[in-house]
Amino acid sequence: MAEANPVFSASTVSTHSKGPLGNNMLSAVESILDPAALILSLWLVSTRIEGGLPPPYLILAVIVFSITFPGTSRLQFSIKRLVFDVLYSWFWVVLLLLLLGVATGYMNEFSSEALITWLWVAPLSQIGAHLALRATAPYLLMLQGPPQRAIIVGMNDQGAALAGRIHETRYSKIELSGFFDDRSPNRLNQAANSQLLGRLRELPGFVKENRIQYIYLSLPMASQPRILHVLDELKDTTASIYFVPDMFITDLIQGRSGTVCGTPVISVCESPFTGSNGIIKRASDIVLSLLILALISPLLLIIALAIKLDSPGPVIFKQRRYGLDGEEILVYKFRSMRVCEDGESIRQAQKGDSRITRIGAFLRKSSLDELPQFVNVLQGRMSIVGPRPHAVAHNEIYRNLIKGYMIRHKVKPGITGWAQVNGYRGETRTLDKMQARIDHDLDYLRNWSLRLDLHIILKTIMVVFRDRAAY
Repeated sequence: MAEANPVFSASTVSTHSKGPLGNNMLSAVESILDPAALILSLWLVSTRIEGGLPPPYLILAVIVFSITFPGTSRLQFSIKRLVFDVLYSWFWVVLLLLLLGVATGYMNEFSSEALITWLWVAPLSQIGAHLALRATAPYLLMLQGPPQRAIIVGMNDQGAALAGRIHETRYSKIELSGFFDDRSPNRLNQAANSQLLGRLRELPGFVKENRIQYIYLSLPMASQPRILHVLDELKDTTASIYFVPDMFITDLIQGRSGTVCGTPVISVCESPFTGSNGIIKRASDIVLSLLILALISPLLLIIALAIKLDSPGPVIFKQRRYGLDGEEILVYKFRSMRVCEDGESIRQAQKGDSRITRIGAFLRKSSLDELPQFVNVLQGRMSIVGPRPHAVAHNEIYRNLIKGYMIRHKVKPGITGWAQVNGYRGETRTLDKMQARIDHDLDYLRNWSLRLDLHIILKTIMVVFRDRAAY
């Protein structure tokens, strides 16, 4: 079955602080733009209302800088998306600062008028700063000298895709001269929209004569002799050389370079939660789970009592699921059925299912049956955001039907996930629907960021209130 990519990729949410292709100055300016706008707006508000800069405002400025640095690259965004992205990011910054202020009692050190004023002045300052950068970006590019010339070796699909990105990227200093390829014109990718400059034997002379700064090798990985020959011929030039991976390894999961015992390697499939990312993910899970459990504890007691009164059986249903690295874990749920199935064959809940209790129907519809899984998160078995865990019996079926199915188990399963907030929540009657769910799970792994997790949590709240897919 052909793999269906998510229509709305997580990469559109999980923006990272990377400047335009091949442009160090704009990247540096963008990294400081958001923190500077927020801090300067805070100081201006403080000076205007407080008559100066009291120590609490200086401390707040340091906290804001630590939270927002480095800033997000937004030069490629439309104006509408720019405004939304700034407001969305500011919402989470304000929420975090509010929680810190209430928890420490430090909010009492600030003027209410100053805080309320800064609440709307700060995002306006950010938007204004980004618009100003767009106006001055062409001049900053001119200060860096003439464009840097590039060529692509290999007029194939991945080469054409790279050429398209270079042509479409605004504020880039890279100027694509064209392609080099040994194949006949009828075998070349005609969508490349760039001229064929010559054959591979003519490449070294062209690079030296035309002062080419960048060379992108888009040759198939199977063409090792050709690649080695091209690299050997280019040793007499000063151009920077990069590989563009072919279709054999384009579907990378957190692909990155590294070394093993001094040998360079490129990861093809790796968990995003290694090193500092793992610490950030686990810390956010613990903090948010403790906060949520403290807030919903009265609701948990009410639900437990309602289940006991509605039908005989345990309050908590424990089911075996696959967790991190495919290891079996026990996942907690409020019991919503008259049976507690956990065998070799499990039938998914369907609309009008006679096994579902009266209170269970409401719990499943509202996703309240999942609340005990916050305890699983504290135990370290699950995460708040991640691929939803499937019953072991379902896993054994789908791992043989869907390519890449088990890759979703390179991370802890989640209470909510990217697939669930994009319409793949509840029963998956067809293989196509399960395929789409897995595609979204893998899309999440490729593009994970803390920002993406927060986006999914916020969207989950909205989906639960209006979704009709779960029963």
